[in-house]
Amino acid sequence: MKLTSILVIASSFLAVSAFGVSPKPALTKPSTTSVGFLKDKAVTSSLFRDQSKVRGGAVPGWAAYNEALDKKPLITKAMTSLVGWALGDLLAQIFISGGPFDMKRFITLSVFGFIYHGPSGHFFYNWLDKQIEGKEAQHVALKVGIDQLIWCPIFMTVFFTYLGLVNGDSVAVIVDKVKSDLFTACQGSWKVWPIVHAVNFKFISTKHRLVFINAVQIAFNMFLSIIGSK
Repeated sequence: MKLTSILVIASSFLAVSAFGVSPKPALTKPSTTSVGFLKDKAVTSSLFRDQSKVRGGAVPGWAAYNEALDKKPLITKAMTSLVGWALGDLLAQIFISGGPFDMKRFITLSVFGFIYHGPSGHFFYNWLDKQIEGKEAQHVALKVGIDQLIWCPIFMTVFFTYLGLVNGDSVAVIVDKVKSDLFTACQGSWKVWPIVHAVNFKFISTKHRLVFINAVQIAFNMFLSIIGSK
């Protein structure tokens, strides 16, 4: 990676400057530079981030993402889900479906992530965390239960309805689709998400729930993109 190469070259340059051998070692006056001075110099170097000013640490873009979550949480989470669903379908089409790339399907699922998954997740998880505060085992278990037994069927129903409307299906066809695939989709969710959400509700902050979910959901969205396109 370019960043790694730059850091290696810069580190080498600093090492040579600090520890390189002088051409006239006998005439060189011993350095009186203290370790503390070198430490302060390193911290203020352009190679290091000021941790008091940058919340993102060493992860490129993380500080900007956090700032966006604070200032515009709804649109930021919508964009996060757009990327998650786009990647999920892209990988599904490349590694599972095969054949010509289906651009309509790709756009349809990406838009679903943007207009529904991100916004609905923003409001639902904010509401859930306000109703059930705490990270004890009983709180986490209750949240997981509500998410999987109530929210999951609602979400899947909206998902299949959306796909039907985009495809121009009649109400009868959409209802049949929901009846035939809803339980299968929920079963797929129950095999993955209880464990994921146990970690989510225990360790992840409210504002970061969707980025965590989307990181995991890229793989799950591959499953949804397949079942949704049947």
